[in-house]
Amino acid sequence: MSYILIAIPPTSSVEGFDAITAAAGDGEGLEGRWLGRTESGELRVVTLWTSKEHAERFLAEHLAPAFARVLGPDVAGRPEATGLEVLRSWTPVPVA
Repeated sequence: MSYILIAIPPTSSVEGFDAITAAAGDGEGLEGRWLGRTESGELRVVTLWTSKEHAERFLAEHLAPAFARVLGPDVAGRPEATGLEVLRSWTPVPVA
């Protein structure tokens, strides 16, 4: 079942986000990634995965080490995130 993660990255800049994602790579099962800014100016990342297991594996094996490499050893672990199992989906244009 598809899985969505909505996360708060440990950086407030788009450039910092780009550096982290470049270091982490895309990860198996990643179907899409969006970055946006809230009205209060905080970044949020929304990712769509083929399964919760793919998302969890990426967080543990790729993202946590990328945090340490890019932001330093004091920044480790996982971002604050909310996960959602996709119950229904709709897109106006077929996704290739």
